[in-house]
Amino acid sequence: MPGYLPAGTRPAAPPRIPRVLAIAGSDPSGGAGIQADLKSIAANGGYGMAAITALTAQNTQGVRAVHVPPAAFLTAQLDAISDDIVIDAVKIGMLGDAAVIGAVHSWLEKVRPAVVVLDPVMVATSGDRLLQESAEAALQALLPLADLITPNLAELAILLKEPAAEDWAEALAQGKRLAARTGTTVLVKGGHLPAGPSEDAVPGDGRPGGDAGGGTGPGAGCPDALVNTGGLLGQETVVVPGERIATRNSHGTGCSLSSAMATVQARVGDWEAALREVKPWLLGALREASALEVGTGNGPVHHFHHVQGPAHGPGGRHSQGPAEGEFAAALRAGAAGDLAAIYGLEFIRGLADGTLPEHEFAYYLAQDAIYLNGYSRVLARAAAIAPTEAEQLFWARSAQTCLEVESELHRSWLRTRPTAPVLGPVTKSYVDHLLAASVSGSYGVLTAAALPCFWLYAEVGSTLHREFLAAGAPEAHPYAAWLRTYADEDFAAATRQAIAYTDAAARRASDGEREAMALAFRQSSRYEVDFFDAPRLHA
Repeated sequence: MPGYLPAGTRPAAPPRIPRVLAIAGSDPSGGAGIQADLKSIAANGGYGMAAITALTAQNTQGVRAVHVPPAAFLTAQLDAISDDIVIDAVKIGMLGDAAVIGAVHSWLEKVRPAVVVLDPVMVATSGDRLLQESAEAALQALLPLADLITPNLAELAILLKEPAAEDWAEALAQGKRLAARTGTTVLVKGGHLPAGPSEDAVPGDGRPGGDAGGGTGPGAGCPDALVNTGGLLGQETVVVPGERIATRNSHGTGCSLSSAMATVQARVGDWEAALREVKPWLLGALREASALEVGTGNGPVHHFHHVQGPAHGPGGRHSQGPAEGEFAAALRAGAAGDLAAIYGLEFIRGLADGTLPEHEFAYYLAQDAIYLNGYSRVLARAAAIAPTEAEQLFWARSAQTCLEVESELHRSWLRTRPTAPVLGPVTKSYVDHLLAASVSGSYGVLTAAALPCFWLYAEVGSTLHREFLAAGAPEAHPYAAWLRTYADEDFAAATRQAIAYTDAAARRASDGEREAMALAFRQSSRYEVDFFDAPRLHA
């Protein structure tokens, strides 16, 4: 993958920080409610504000008491904020009773915020009732004023006055019925369904006093679905797959998800794009939750898992983490077998000595063009979540280069070589693996998954070019022009930079994340072998 950086690229102006108001109850243990909302808003790049609807006495083991202040005082809070501050998005959580809901209803009709996310907090997974039954009608009347509704499955059933869904298909059907009734997009979450082999659940739907999500059941699939949304592709239902995280620390996931969606939607303006950005962050918050060591029950998620704090030692580095270059060296050592396998492939030997059949080379080029299109999206995702401006710019430039190289392949090579541009099985599997890392992995996992396309490709290419030069660089060699591209120093420099950024991410990571990074790198290295061998099998 010739991933050198084109000249003249400049970083975009920094985006405006969304001003996000959370209207919800308070959790003194800090894991859910307003406290989780404010952490979530900040973690996703927003400025958080809060209007308190209820006070709870709770901890990680459950809710002990709830106090709802007068609705008039909530109105005073809301008016004070909106009279002075432009509100870009609103997240609504626990409301408590009909009078409070009425106050919020009236304020929304008066202010008309651009983005409204409603998390209809009605009942905790533990069974604790968080909304008086007499207030359900008022809540139903509030739903059409929202742009996105994010119920857990129990709440979805209550809103429809139906039994709770027992499988993913029924959950989607209920989401469609609620969307049709309210005229509002619904986020369907399957985290409380029994997990199956694929898209059967989503991250835990946190509620004050006993969140039961976080993927504690069997299986690995964990999808979310946006119903009744235009999305990036214009679909009525958009399903975003994800990983199921085995953890007991899922307190506040529902609150955190809804406030994060409000924040990111205010930035990107598309619900599907917002979900695809929020989901990896929340998975990381669940994956790293145990590091917080808060409470003896259902602990909170780690909202700032992607930010290094004092506990990581001097310079933000884990006190027991690898030294500079150590993780990269381990990756390189682990890839030695894959490099040896690549050098032994008939495709590589034929490319080096010029005996490779033309139809195999044409198949390789066609698959490379398809691959680069998908790879560019993965690098763009790395740019979006990179922790520094330099890294953001590097990955963004590399993504741009992928598209430029793809275009050049079609212009100068593929148009002279008749081959059907059909997605091959190895190409599909490789791109799917990378996209999965971009959706459900951390920044470190994503860079590790993307690295072999730089590193192994650069090493193989430089070796082939040296052999070509050692043979006298014969002009009669059918692939002479192609082999000369491997001498590009810009690509070699980009490869060194990608290695350095991945190594730095590993030094900031937890032990568990480093293990996930190493696994993602090994899988991509194996796909590199298969990609070079695919022309022999499929051309």
